[in-house]
Amino acid sequence: MVPFAEIEKNDYNLNLPRYIDSQQAEDRQDIEAHLKGGIPRADVEALQRYWQVCPDLRKALFKPNRASYVDLAVDKAAIKPTIYEHPQFTAFIDGMNAHFAAWRQRSAATLKALAAGCHPKDVIADLSESLLAHYTGQPLINAYDVYQHLMDYWAETMQDDLYLIAADGWKANTYIVREEKKNKDGKVIKTVERGWACDLLPKPLIVARYFAAEQAAIDQLAANAEATEAQLSELEDEHGGEDAVFSGYDKINVKAVKDRLDEIGDDRESHDESAVLKRWQKLDREKSALKKQLKEAEAALDAAAYAKYPELSEGEIKTLAVDDKWLGALDAAIHGELGRVSQQLTTGVKELAECYGTTLPQLASSVSARQAKVDAHLHRMGFAWK
Repeated sequence: MVPFAEIEKNDYNLNLPRYIDSQQAEDRQDIEAHLKGGIPRADVEALQRYWQVCPDLRKALFKPNRASYVDLAVDKAAIKPTIYEHPQFTAFIDGMNAHFAAWRQRSAATLKALAAGCHPKDVIADLSESLLAHYTGQPLINAYDVYQHLMDYWAETMQDDLYLIAADGWKANTYIVREEKKNKDGKVIKTVERGWACDLLPKPLIVARYFAAEQAAIDQLAANAEATEAQLSELEDEHGGEDAVFSGYDKINVKAVKDRLDEIGDDRESHDESAVLKRWQKLDREKSALKKQLKEAEAALDAAAYAKYPELSEGEIKTLAVDDKWLGALDAAIHGELGRVSQQLTTGVKELAECYGTTLPQLASSVSARQAKVDAHLHRMGFAWK
């Protein structure tokens, strides 16, 4: 926020660098800490906004060293779990989740009350201001960062949905997606159908709420097909070297493997090669069968999801759009914001530990020991380093 008087003082020039300092703060180093060890208390105090929320967490992470200096109280590898598992920190995260849930519940009722003829610009103005006010004054979370997540989602997706509702009400209409094929002159030569879509309620929303078991089965089939394909590739790599089973193949495929097996026949000397080729055939059949099952399952799920749309009641459409789509997306974004806050604290403590973890005398001693080792190697080789 910039006072009008300051803008007037700058002759109404709104060039941002006049008002915002974008330079990085100077990275100041404590020479005594580098010489004698310890983490400067001043650097720990710089994380005060975290300690105000979790005062006992500071005690769990740091222990006294000498006046104005502390040591890390846990191993560097234990910094993250110490923070994430601390009761005060988990209480903060739980509190923030409950805080969003309260706003979400109020907003869901308001959004579900919208009808055809509503004014989307008024809706987002009220919604964004209520979110900004709800997060103003909350610890560690910048209210404008949360506000920005909503505005980004509004620009990307939500405003289009609101204009659909303003025009047609709560309707989830599907349509066929068509793609125009053009020649080099830009003239349309044919139109190809590319499935179907629904702007207000995309297929993943329907699948997640009504066909989760079917999607889980498809995911498992896809994982099995991928694993089988990986076994095939591993088998080909294992036996693809010089003078190996697949060394003479221009391309490894069903026909080439079958022809080679027919050529081998019952030759006892080629028993090992035959076993590898039959293993390849078995894996290839499994891969083909899994891919066929996967394709059929995906087609069945696609048809079931498409058939579900006409059955949706207005209440179900509101639940899917408001709870699952809009507020679900914002919920995920705010959880990401909490994750960023958590990671910033973890990174800040790690950087302090790494910056002052090794003193200058320790570094000098390490260099001397390594230099002595190099000199000894050179001496045994008949050289002297001067």
